[in-house]
Amino acid sequence: MNSSVKGLVASLRRTTPMQIIVGVGAILVSFYVIAWPFLQVHYPPITDLPFHGAASSILRHYFDPDYHFREQFVVEPFKAPYWTIHGVAALLALFMPIVMATKVTAMLLLGLLPAGLAVMFYGMKKSPLLGLLGLPFVWNTLTHWGFINFMGALGLFAAVVGFTLLVVDKPTQKRQVGLAVTLFLVFATHIFRFPFAMAAVVGTAIVMYPATRRFRPILAPMIPSFAALFIWLAVREKELSTQGMEPLRLHPERFAEIRGFLFGAFTDPAETLLANRMYWFIGGALVACVLGALVERRWQNSSNRKKRWSLGVAVVSAGIALVFLTLYLVLPMQIGIWWYVYPREVLAALFIAVGLVADLPRSSILRYAILLAILAGSVPQASFVAKQWAAYDSSTRDFERIIRRLPPAPKLGYLVWDRHDYRYRSPTFIHLPAWVQAEKGGWLSFHFVEWNAWPIRYRKNSPEVPPLTPTRFEWTPERFDLASRGKFFDWFLVRRTGGPDPRFAQQRDLKLVDHVGTWWLYQREKP
Repeated sequence: MNSSVKGLVASLRRTTPMQIIVGVGAILVSFYVIAWPFLQVHYPPITDLPFHGAASSILRHYFDPDYHFREQFVVEPFKAPYWTIHGVAALLALFMPIVMATKVTAMLLLGLLPAGLAVMFYGMKKSPLLGLLGLPFVWNTLTHWGFINFMGALGLFAAVVGFTLLVVDKPTQKRQVGLAVTLFLVFATHIFRFPFAMAAVVGTAIVMYPATRRFRPILAPMIPSFAALFIWLAVREKELSTQGMEPLRLHPERFAEIRGFLFGAFTDPAETLLANRMYWFIGGALVACVLGALVERRWQNSSNRKKRWSLGVAVVSAGIALVFLTLYLVLPMQIGIWWYVYPREVLAALFIAVGLVADLPRSSILRYAILLAILAGSVPQASFVAKQWAAYDSSTRDFERIIRRLPPAPKLGYLVWDRHDYRYRSPTFIHLPAWVQAEKGGWLSFHFVEWNAWPIRYRKNSPEVPPLTPTRFEWTPERFDLASRGKFFDWFLVRRTGGPDPRFAQQRDLKLVDHVGTWWLYQREKP
């Protein structure tokens, strides 16, 4: 303990005031880029986020009879280990409203992108400040669709690579614990990213063996995650398997699609202009790092071990990025219930490929200029997102007003005919009514838990479970039959810009309670 304290004190003494200022500044800017958009809006325009909020509320209020969650749901954590986002949000909801708890959790998971890269660069023996290169990845198309679990797991994946490098370089107990924890968190955040993380640990140790002559130190940190994996494989549901996946084949035409998958969330062309400017700033920063390495002649007077180390970390980054790029070119769009599969991999490939960048120059002026260039590419992008989100907030005011008419724990059927806001390419309204369950409890006519991909699922053969829905039911409100399926629900919330749904006028026991903007609220009259 004394030696650790002495080491910490010694490292602090070596830290200059300017380094402290730069470090604090990097944290503050990262907070701005990630958190500022969330602070501009009550309900963020992230497509799947309402259901993450609903699931978090189910965990938070599971034993609260006023929410009526235990009657509908069971919690089986080992069948689907998507624990992180809902567990963290449920914990935060003990101290804040569920909507804010869900937003803070999303911020934390997105914050893992720069944090994970910082750990990876530190493990590579480069400046952790290069972790700021994770900020341009935050506000991409995947984030706006709601793949927050995936984004967090991607940052954790980079941290796994970083801790693996630290362990094989100098295996200490703290570093092994760090590897074990981050590896397990990948398992608990996004199960389909986990096999790649395990392979990355083994592959990194093998590639770095010529420089380190160590492999065994990585074995013990893998044991907890291996144990969890075997338990999950024994009890998992068929929905989480890859059965029925179509044969893989190469799609070289997908190279032309990359730009849209990275930054294609908004209809405003300003997003593309900002993305292009970001590419130039980040590209210039990377070129400056290479030029700095050439000018400083870093390869001179390096030991053979340092040369093998530098080559090894380059091979690790390039190898992992190549694997993800290959997956992008061969995977289908859908595997079972999982949609938007292959577009995720190009983001993963580019994110890990960032590890190929040369270290920051020793020159303070050039070093800070490079960091400013990275921020110049990231901050305007976040400001644009924040502006768009602030404008979207007014589009949900009618929703906020009309759901005040709903009682606690309503049996709510919802039909969203008009799913899009004109500012977004993703359907920001399609799942918005799930916030009703998150905030008030009760029942919903469609729910993600039907897919059995989460640790929360409906009780079997229970009369308190709403009628299960066919595939893509939420996208086809015309299939909602009020005379049969609708009998389960007492309240109906409809979004339709062209006027009320004419089917409701044909149901004599349903009356219009309120109409605010594009939303129509109906209630079933008791006989």
